[in-house]
Amino acid sequence: MPQPGAAPFTERTPRVVAARKLTRRAEREKTGRFLAEGANAVEAALAHEGKVYELFVTERAAAQHERLLATAHESGVPVSPITDRAADGLSETVTPQGIVAVCALVDRPQETVLKPGAKLVVVLVDVADPGNAGTVIRVADAAGADAVVLAGDSVDPHNGKCVRAAAGSLFHPAITRIRDVDAALKACSAAGLRTFGAHGYADTELDQVTFDQPVAWVFGNEAHGLPQNVLDAVDLAVKIPMYGRAESLNLATAAAICVYTNAMAPNRAR
Repeated sequence: MPQPGAAPFTERTPRVVAARKLTRRAEREKTGRFLAEGANAVEAALAHEGKVYELFVTERAAAQHERLLATAHESGVPVSPITDRAADGLSETVTPQGIVAVCALVDRPQETVLKPGAKLVVVLVDVADPGNAGTVIRVADAAGADAVVLAGDSVDPHNGKCVRAAAGSLFHPAITRIRDVDAALKACSAAGLRTFGAHGYADTELDQVTFDQPVAWVFGNEAHGLPQNVLDAVDLAVKIPMYGRAESLNLATAAAICVYTNAMAPNRAR
């Protein structure tokens, strides 16, 4: 807990200045740390021992989240009071929540993530929008996926917008980043996963697919979808049937439909 009467850190306090630099990817890569803002993300981070280095909190947020502060105290995480202006500097939102954790990066080496035994994996290829990436991570978590792979030129999962969109789910499924898309697909296959590529012009529709083996769902860039070389490499290209007049679905919606259809299949078979 913050010490009673302790003067809050300002935007000029060195620890706040250092934390603010973590809004930049280069600094996150350099330090191995990132910022998780908001009660959901902080609660999820605190549930993983050793993930949180420090918790910054405004007076208002401290009053609203006494339980989280108590959890931080019990876990030995330093809790530092900050001014509203300092909170503004640590936030990338218009209305900061006033509670921000400095956390260890969550991504892990691919060999510890993609291994035999995984049942459901989500692969994002060249996904550029952090809000979409975070939402898909949240979907993957809700559906019980084992892992999320950010492949190619996909966004940094520790980007502030991605962290907020994931709403705490960033700390649940295993996450790995693999620059080489072909290597990512081969790693999925080596782990015993069939690779299904979501593609609006595929011959096979989602309701024609049987989910009797572990699957890695592969989703492409928001604007361009999956490139042809990836479609050629996956085991099966699958499209979501369109019953109305919309030409397509956005990435997060398409991922939710595909991943949840997959996740629910064994439960319906019981």
